[in-house]
Amino acid sequence: MLNVDKIDLHYGAAQALRGVSLTAKPGRVMTVLGRNGVGKTTLLRAIAGRNAVSAGTIRFKGQDVTRTRSEARARSGIAMVPQGREIFPLLSVKENLETGYARLPRRDRSIPDDVFELFPVLKDMLGRRGGDLSGGQQQQLAIGRALVMRPDLLVLDEPTEGIQPSIIKDIGRAITYLRAKGDMAIVLVEQYFEFARDLADDYVVMDRGEITLAGAAADMDEDEVLRRIAV
Repeated sequence: MLNVDKIDLHYGAAQALRGVSLTAKPGRVMTVLGRNGVGKTTLLRAIAGRNAVSAGTIRFKGQDVTRTRSEARARSGIAMVPQGREIFPLLSVKENLETGYARLPRRDRSIPDDVFELFPVLKDMLGRRGGDLSGGQQQQLAIGRALVMRPDLLVLDEPTEGIQPSIIKDIGRAITYLRAKGDMAIVLVEQYFEFARDLADDYVVMDRGEITLAGAAADMDEDEVLRRIAV
């Protein structure tokens, strides 16, 4: 589904990513771990087309999208749930969800039942403004909006940040459900190690813009991973 091959990325004179490679496959969760400031969000933004890479290639569904703009990547099936959620505070929950229609042909412009099955609170709050929701409810809304796009690749940037434990469990169940459907690849950046470990099929650990450890979650040396991501 996604192949990132030796990408570099610069912010001016500063190099944020150095030769980063990873693969995300349908029906599997690729977890990206690391301390703050090591390049995890930059990597996700590069995958989604929000940051331009200076070297390397990004291939999605077999196509080279390295120079493709973010809106074209969204239309091709990449949905990103960014850190900070980026919902529209003055739009209703229903209107926020409907912004996910942009990539869809008119016949498919409906909110999938899955969204309300995974996050029932959204159905109860369709008329409420997004800005009036709690942080956890806004996170559910941001994920729901991404799912409205019917993505082939779902990219999540720290979905548990600042979220109450009950909603963290809801988000974990949602990711587990989406993985089990088998047709979507998921890339998850996460600081909460136990959450990431329990969901991961594959993982990478980043430090200073590079991948320093990678493998299948079944083979993970937890002590080594924790040592590398410790502050």
